[in-house]
Amino acid sequence: MSHHQPEMQPEGVPQGGDGNGDGAGAAAGAAPGDLVGRLFPVGDWGEPAERLDELYRWVEQGALETAGWYLRDRTRKRLGARVLRGGAAVGAVGAGVLPLLDLAGGVAGAAPWGFVSLLAGVACVGCDRFFGLTSGWMRDVATAQAVQRRLQVLQFDWASESVREVLGPTEGTASEAAERCLGVLRRFSEDVTELVRAETADWMVEFRAGPAPLVMQAAVPGGAVGHPREGGGGPGRFPLPPGARPNMPRQRPPEPR
Repeated sequence: MSHHQPEMQPEGVPQGGDGNGDGAGAAAGAAPGDLVGRLFPVGDWGEPAERLDELYRWVEQGALETAGWYLRDRTRKRLGARVLRGGAAVGAVGAGVLPLLDLAGGVAGAAPWGFVSLLAGVACVGCDRFFGLTSGWMRDVATAQAVQRRLQVLQFDWASESVREVLGPTEGTASEAAERCLGVLRRFSEDVTELVRAETADWMVEFRAGPAPLVMQAAVPGGAVGHPREGGGGPGRFPLPPGARPNMPRQRPPEPR
């Protein structure tokens, strides 16, 4: 069987993310920079060690391209988010300073412009929420870091398997060792795919619901819903203040005989 090296797709990764990729694998009509799938390298298994090393480099390159895509997408969103957040800060400052200047007599007729400045600041905040620039920036950073962490774990796991192969397998046959190496690569690919899928799901939820879930979450007392309470309180009980001890039920004194 002759070895065939597939042509690398631009920015190829196992799955699409943030609504820009369909994960179909070399999708027709995909724009440069989209997250698309990659062709699985077909080679000769006559040399299992070389074949496994080739598959490892293929998986590692895909993870690096995935992290790189999110880091590049972060740059664009970070720029837009900073511009809008800066505009919101300037609008808030102008809404407070301009009326004071008008009252102090420094700038006559500046008070009405304070409302315009306030509206401009609110518009900047609304655009940031509507286009999801700040939240998308945070998601891109978190996903890229998660992929890099899992890639580091893969690198150490693969080094461990390589050392075990050099020193001699202590258990199992060569076929089982190759299957174990393939399992490491497969689990890593599934982890990266799950990270991209989770980021895409978060983007879909934010796109459909907008800022409503954030407002509802902020209105819930006691922090996030679904996390275990600290202090050992059970469901339906209020958390105890720091340093307080729970009241134990009183016991009846023993009756005199």
